[in-house]
Order: sequence, then structure tokens, then C-alpha cells
Amino acid sequence: MNVEEYREYCIAKKGVTESFPFDEVTLVFKVMGKMFALCGLDHVPLRINLKCDPDRAIELREEHDGILEGWHMSKKHWNTVYLDSISKDLTKELIDHSYDLVVSKLTKKVKAELEAL
Repeated sequence: MNVEEYREYCIAKKGVTESFPFDEVTLVFKVMGKMFALCGLDHVPLRINLKCDPDRAIELREEHDGILEGWHMSKKHWNTVYLDSISKDLTKELIDHSYDLVVSKLTKKVKAELEAL
């Protein structure tokens, strides 16, 4: 998956916005104002940070050389994923997992707003 495919996949999800809140090269995706994915556009090869269930995060890191503890993030809840080292299908699955985790933690009110979109 390249950066454009990654961006298009993330931004197509319901309630998602993109921004550069940290600097001009760190692209952040949020669902209803909560971050679920980010990447440094200046990194080669491209790597992304995704939220992950802590137990699953450990399993993924053990199974895939290209999945590491979240760089500059909570090591327990975030993974850094090198996109050139895993399949496009797994990348999409991990993006979906991150999005779903964040949505599951939204308040009832915000979840209702998301559903209404």
C-alpha cells in the first residue's frame, strides 16, 4: 500500500478528518476528533502508527518483522507498521481495527452523531 492508497482508505471511513496538528509532515486521521492513524510523510519506507488492542499488538509484533511498538506513542496501545513489509489486506485490517477501537470508546452521544452522518 502506498501513501495515497493509505490516505484514501482512511479518509473514506465515516466521520474521519485529516490534519497536520503536529507539523507539516505528520498526517493524522481522526474519527469524531479522536486519533486512530498517523504517519510521517517524510519517512522512507512509509510507516504508519495504528491503535491496537494490547494483546493483539504483542501477537502482531511477534508474527511480523515490520510491526513494531508504536514509535513516539504508547507502546502498549499503538503499533508502528512498515507498509512495505505486510500485505495490503493486513494493512486494511489493521486500519479497520484501529478505527473500530477508537469508535468503541466514543461516548453514546458522539456514537449517535457518527451514526447520523
